[in-house]
Amino acid sequence: MKAVRFHEYGGPEVLRQEEVEQPVPGPGQVRIQVAATSFNAVDGNIRGGFMQGPIPVTLPHTPGLDVSGTIDALGEGVQGIEPGDQVIGFLPMTGTGAAAEYVLAPAEILAPAPKSIPLPDAAALPVVGLTAWQALFDHARLTSGQRVLINGAGGAVGGYAVQLAKQADAYVIATAGPHSRDQVRASGADEIIDHTTTEVSAAVSKPVDVVLNLAPIDPEQLAALLTLIHPGGVLVNTTVWMPAPSDEERGVRGIDLFVRSDAGQLRQLVALIDSGELHVDVARHVPLAELPAVHAQAAAGELHGKVVIVAPAAT
Repeated sequence: MKAVRFHEYGGPEVLRQEEVEQPVPGPGQVRIQVAATSFNAVDGNIRGGFMQGPIPVTLPHTPGLDVSGTIDALGEGVQGIEPGDQVIGFLPMTGTGAAAEYVLAPAEILAPAPKSIPLPDAAALPVVGLTAWQALFDHARLTSGQRVLINGAGGAVGGYAVQLAKQADAYVIATAGPHSRDQVRASGADEIIDHTTTEVSAAVSKPVDVVLNLAPIDPEQLAALLTLIHPGGVLVNTTVWMPAPSDEERGVRGIDLFVRSDAGQLRQLVALIDSGELHVDVARHVPLAELPAVHAQAAAGELHGKVVIVAPAAT
């Protein structure tokens, strides 16, 4: 089968498409015929060797944490899932990824794929959808009527975060640049701050209950966001190389988010998609063989929107 792998850490040029042996599922595993995976920023960090501590992978390594596809074979002891079932999942971060024609996955991490969108498009959901869900509900414990500032709402996680916060009946203030402003507004933001022309901390007129930081800002900017939060509020930060600050005197908690796979939460996200309450946005589809070019565009800061990497069998 075809797979894109890297044999050493480095720039996008270390990625290449190869012929590899088709994997055989072990106990508790299933084999998925991949429809698609998607690019996440962490893929580039893993490939570059910057995540060897928290995410140790075995070389050669196939990237691709997101997967959508069709169950092809079952390992021993797998129940509740059958060949032919269409599924999505957030694969183990230290394991073999889905930038291939087939991939193995623990059965318990998978959820049925949405029925209302094309199967390849569903690969745009797991990692970023779960990041938004866990930030808002597991960590911030967002409730109806609260005010939330989503810094970096124009990215893939931000798009889901705005939608989910509005689903929770929160008042959403979002930061976005000119190229993503219309999309953020369509997602339901109540206020939009253009971070390219305005200092965010100066543009928020009333304190908020929650700040969700999704942007690669500097520590001084992150500390400034902390001052916008009501006493007892929370700042959830996804830029894991920069710890979230807290304000103990005012009871404001700073939380660093490390997203985890959760099939139950994925099922809830899928239900929202199939009910029409959550929109999956895909910027473009790219063939598997062009994955190195996607990594290169991301490294150059030229990748905008969620890119889905389509497996050969799905093209």
